[in-house]
Amino acid sequence: MSLTKEAKARIESAAHQTRVDVIRMVNAAACGHPGGPLGMADFMSTLFMQHLRLDTDNLLDPKRDRFILSNGHTCAGLYSLLSQKGVIPRDMLMSFRKLGSPLQGHPHRNPELGIDMSTGSLGNGLSVGAGMALAARMNGWDTRVYVASSDGESQEGQVWEAATSAAHYSLANLTVMVDFNNVQIDGEMRKVMNVRDLREKYESFGWHAVDVDGHDVEAVDRALCEAKEVEDRPSALICHTLIGKGVSFMEGQPGWHGVAPNDEQAAQALAELGAA
Repeated sequence: MSLTKEAKARIESAAHQTRVDVIRMVNAAACGHPGGPLGMADFMSTLFMQHLRLDTDNLLDPKRDRFILSNGHTCAGLYSLLSQKGVIPRDMLMSFRKLGSPLQGHPHRNPELGIDMSTGSLGNGLSVGAGMALAARMNGWDTRVYVASSDGESQEGQVWEAATSAAHYSLANLTVMVDFNNVQIDGEMRKVMNVRDLREKYESFGWHAVDVDGHDVEAVDRALCEAKEVEDRPSALICHTLIGKGVSFMEGQPGWHGVAPNDEQAAQALAELGAA
């Protein structure tokens, strides 16, 4: 079933708000990672607004869906989406990366804020996600587990150990969404350590895997719906994105992986986003 006009508008609005929040949060903190969450905003908003069963009504229900941000440095986008779902108070966002704030520079596990795993050490999230998915199946729950990862993180060997285990146990309730933007902290991924065709890799490990335009919310929605129909294996969505999407001077620039915009740059970015 294709997205309704209303659902598409809701997702696109959430993605836009995420980009605005990311700029404001990282600028206010004077540190952080703006490029990744700007690029991930569209596919993350599709997941959170259309598929992920996580909201204030089921927050502490052990049977609810789970989400792990394995590439934890992109958490400004996660916090924005959790606030848009009413889980995190909006006025808490500006405490991002401040001393004593629960909104740390990498996610710190806090079920009351919808944060299911502490992340930051790259390579760990898919392993924990596989464990959550296996536990849910053993308990007879209809829980789905979603993991966000990245092309740079795919250089970690533990990712592929987890991929092996997830396929072995036929974890059809597990989906990984890989942000493939060809950027990592040291530059272009293909020059640093080329992971090549991740769809082919996941397929060779026994997964259902598809390439998708990570900025096309209708295509992402179709891929997530398709993943729910797969009954014998986990699913991988290789989401091709542009780092810094939506802000002209950040788009495609590896330098914006982990640099906060100053006040002048933030003002320009917000103006381009129509939120000045």
